[in-house]
Amino acid sequence: MRYRFGIDIDGTVTSPTSLIPHINEKFNSELTLDDIKEYDLTAALPHLTQSEFYSWFRDSEPRIYAASPVSENAKKILNNWKDQYELYYISARGDNVRDVTFDWFAEHAIAYDHIELIGSHKKIETAKRHNVHLFFEDKHDNAVEIAEELDIPVLLFDTPYNRQPIPNKVIRVYDWLEANEWVKNEFSIQKTLSGK
Repeated sequence: MRYRFGIDIDGTVTSPTSLIPHINEKFNSELTLDDIKEYDLTAALPHLTQSEFYSWFRDSEPRIYAASPVSENAKKILNNWKDQYELYYISARGDNVRDVTFDWFAEHAIAYDHIELIGSHKKIETAKRHNVHLFFEDKHDNAVEIAEELDIPVLLFDTPYNRQPIPNKVIRVYDWLEANEWVKNEFSIQKTLSGK
């Protein structure tokens, strides 16, 4: 049996700072990642309404995603995992950025078995349908809901916007190297013990 990983893209495989230069350029701000204390980015831009921000974001989405840098060590680790685990990317991105997303994975030569853009942050049904054994996420409520509903571990990549308390099945990691160590310890041992 090969374990199947459910993996969020934005803020997990891509750097959580991906949006910030675009926001600063457009709204003449000087935000850093430490200024983003909530997943809702408009909380850091009080002069802006949500509708103004999301209107700009929808128009800029393809450009932002195409330019998103890969999180440090993500490519190396994901590509090392490709022969051992199944890599299922489950993203809140919509179908409107499908080509940009697949082009980005090709451009950066990042391995995948499946990419699903569900157009919503509600990932539980998709993760359940694909029977994932472990999930990687940066959005706090998603991590908690997936862990509790599916009763699987979720690795939550630490950022200033997700530092609320977490239940036992959610494991906070600070980077991909730490995620890799956790996977090695938890999934390799289980595999050996179960003879799979």
